[in-house]
Amino acid sequence: MASVMEDPTLERHFKGHKDVVSCADFSPNNKQLATGSCDKNLMIWNLTPKARAFRFVGHTDIITGVHFSPNGSLVASSSRDQTVRLWTPSIKGESTVFKAHTASVRSVQFSSDGQRLVTASDDKSVKVWGVERKKFLYSLNRHTNWVRCARFSPDGRLVASCGDDRTVRLWDTSSRQCINIFTDYGGSATFVDFNSSGTCIASSGADNTLKIWDIRTNKLIQHYIVHSAGVNCFSFHPSGNYLISGSSDSTMKILDLLEGRLIYTLHGHKGPVLAVAFSRDGDLFASGGADSQVLMWKTNFDSLNYKVLLSRHRKRVTPDPPPHLMDIYPRSHHRHSAQNGTVEVSGHNCTATTIPMCISNSTDFPLGGRYSVNTVN
Repeated sequence: MASVMEDPTLERHFKGHKDVVSCADFSPNNKQLATGSCDKNLMIWNLTPKARAFRFVGHTDIITGVHFSPNGSLVASSSRDQTVRLWTPSIKGESTVFKAHTASVRSVQFSSDGQRLVTASDDKSVKVWGVERKKFLYSLNRHTNWVRCARFSPDGRLVASCGDDRTVRLWDTSSRQCINIFTDYGGSATFVDFNSSGTCIASSGADNTLKIWDIRTNKLIQHYIVHSAGVNCFSFHPSGNYLISGSSDSTMKILDLLEGRLIYTLHGHKGPVLAVAFSRDGDLFASGGADSQVLMWKTNFDSLNYKVLLSRHRKRVTPDPPPHLMDIYPRSHHRHSAQNGTVEVSGHNCTATTIPMCISNSTDFPLGGRYSVNTVN
């Protein structure tokens, strides 16, 4: 049986974006990775070795969010151009435009049944959309400043949202009412999401914090201050046992939520990390940032038998105190080699063209000598 502390490793390095990488999501079958960028382009990276990537052109401003539908047949993207687009992730690059927000759209997500979308916007609203009929359904309006992120619960009955009013709000999608408010932020609340069981929400802040709330008791159960700058994004491992966060301090941190401690610090990006995402099976995770890079990592540390791990911790009722950053040491570099090929696809009646791209693959790429994994023992 593999050790829970087996190090994550850098698997591939994608180059194709020309500006900051702002968001990422894996397809449900783990065969594609979608990323959005300040270059206004949506990239679909095909993860089969030597496969081409697709570049989708259609948004007229920065892409802020991206999410695959549960069956992988559609990709939703949100943008500062005040629109949401639904794309078919193939060479045709067809898209449908949704517009009801009156300011930048910050995030987009499908419900678990694929029938609805939820979006967050600088117009201070959260909106829910019907996918099949491609129409706006209703707004959730209680935020008093920009809304940075909104997410459905796994069962679709709740929505969590957060924003620059320094609050995290919980909404009932049936009554369309705000049923709870979590505060206590020293700055903007930047990102929010549910764990896989829907019993907890995590939120991150510009005040460098990560907080986990039990929505059954409405109590803060874990509070991490492991970054030295604002936390921009995070992703729960599908098991619910781990969380990865990305920060403006240029690092990613991996937390063991059962132990309540930091287990890895990852260095691979030059500048703020703005996107992190686990694959649906948890075997991989991706990261993107201000350096225009997209990195794909092999998780490795998740291979311990979960039933054994959960049995070991089932009697835990309180988390450990915030972790102390001690005994951190660098690991050796991993090198990667390069390949070529991408396809550019426009959103409306445009032809596809081949453009240069670098995909670094497997075992040998230095990333300027910056890639390292730090562990906390």
